[in-house]
Amino acid sequence: MRVEEYQGFDATGLSELVRRGEVSRKELCEVAIEAIEQRNPALRAVVRTRFEQARRESRAVDQNTCFAGVPTLGKDLLMAIAGEPLAAGSASLAGWRPLEDSPLITRARQAGLVVLGQTATPEFGLMAITEPKAFPHPHNPWRAGYSPGGSSGGAAAAVAGGLVPLALAADGGGSIRIPASYCGLFGFKPTRGRTPLPPAQAEVWQGAVVEHAITKSVRDSAALLEHINGSGPCGPYPVARETGYLAALPSPSPRRRIAVSFGDPLSQSLGTRLDPETRKAVEHAAKTLADMGHEVSWCDPPVDGARLASSYLTLYLGQVAADLEWVSRETGVALGRLDIEPATRAIGRLGTKLSAREYERGRREWFVAAEQMSAFHQRFDALVMPVTASSAPRIGELYPSATRERLLTLLAVPGLSRLALRAGALKHLAAQALARTPFTQLANLTGQPAMSLPLHRDAGGLPIGVQIVGRFGDDRALLQLAHDLEECENWQRHLPCQAFSAQQA
Repeated sequence: MRVEEYQGFDATGLSELVRRGEVSRKELCEVAIEAIEQRNPALRAVVRTRFEQARRESRAVDQNTCFAGVPTLGKDLLMAIAGEPLAAGSASLAGWRPLEDSPLITRARQAGLVVLGQTATPEFGLMAITEPKAFPHPHNPWRAGYSPGGSSGGAAAAVAGGLVPLALAADGGGSIRIPASYCGLFGFKPTRGRTPLPPAQAEVWQGAVVEHAITKSVRDSAALLEHINGSGPCGPYPVARETGYLAALPSPSPRRRIAVSFGDPLSQSLGTRLDPETRKAVEHAAKTLADMGHEVSWCDPPVDGARLASSYLTLYLGQVAADLEWVSRETGVALGRLDIEPATRAIGRLGTKLSAREYERGRREWFVAAEQMSAFHQRFDALVMPVTASSAPRIGELYPSATRERLLTLLAVPGLSRLALRAGALKHLAAQALARTPFTQLANLTGQPAMSLPLHRDAGGLPIGVQIVGRFGDDRALLQLAHDLEECENWQRHLPCQAFSAQQA
């Protein structure tokens, strides 16, 4: 199999070739390695490889499993492989090696996937761009020099760039949906607790983080969820393992009541400017859904965006502070000497100055929003919104400037952090961090399933995804709706594997 031929299939298609005997597991592994060796030097999506281990694991895969030896990539964050490096995009963890596999890696292997390496992420997954100082910055395969988003930016670049047909990813505030939108892919964030996390981190960011994948096709996403869903033995949410995600796709979605919004309640307080092309993307999705027979109405989500942004950042600060203490213990390096980026250090320092009362008050806002959205979904089955305010930014455009980094360094000075919080630093951080991506955090806070669908491209040809948020626990219905839209739009024909190669020539 040639690389170009390999890139024409999704993961399900490749596994069908293996089961029919048209391609061997070894051949799949080798062609994926060839694709990574040829294209990753320009794409920079993969931060480390494990080719020899993958070759051995490929030979042992049962070809009757769901994915039958299909190659994939993990993310350099949370997705531990026993004895192998996991740096979380940070120089501070460059020498750290976990002792056991993460639950997602275990279940992905049981489903027949073979992990060839790990993809780039921003330091500790803290940004919606993937530009860590310790590792190369991945390019958006649609246009060199542009960002694939974050924090699963390396995963999206790897799939859109033709390295693997699907890549494992995680979403704590849009980290699956934002890269999927920027890279013209399907990105599904399951319901909170639907997929397992490591026991010691079973409620990463208070349950905002959910792991799954970025894929070319809806059927790949559904097939993977079929095999990785269900809480782990120590999970905080007793979510029973389900089946039927894949089987439900061929059935046409029943007529649904769908709300459509430009997301103003979530964006206005942050000063977000919605690009006209993003408006076109949402309007196009609304018209398509109406033409498909669904009942479509324009209606904003009934939430207070300013309070949600503040509560999200409050818990974000506290979680980073705790994470840095954990890194210090694991590495034996004093907290003040950790090799971390200025923004990370400032965020962690601010987090140490939050009171337990402030932290809990922020957490309660999540439950208020969940109740509001539950009432909203008594009227509507799904909510259509933007994923991001515009198409992908240039690399470097959204990373803190040198001047801002110096200011952030001052925030990390003992004694100034509490003063900064009192002076409104949290509101300023929220505007800086979320202004371009204020629409995705809602589903993380409420725990609802949500997805980005590649339904539009701007005048320059860059993708713009459209987000659809579903009722809590109703992952199957959301995937079914996605499959119908995929059949209607046939978005896979636009993937840019060859175009990116030509740009680099």
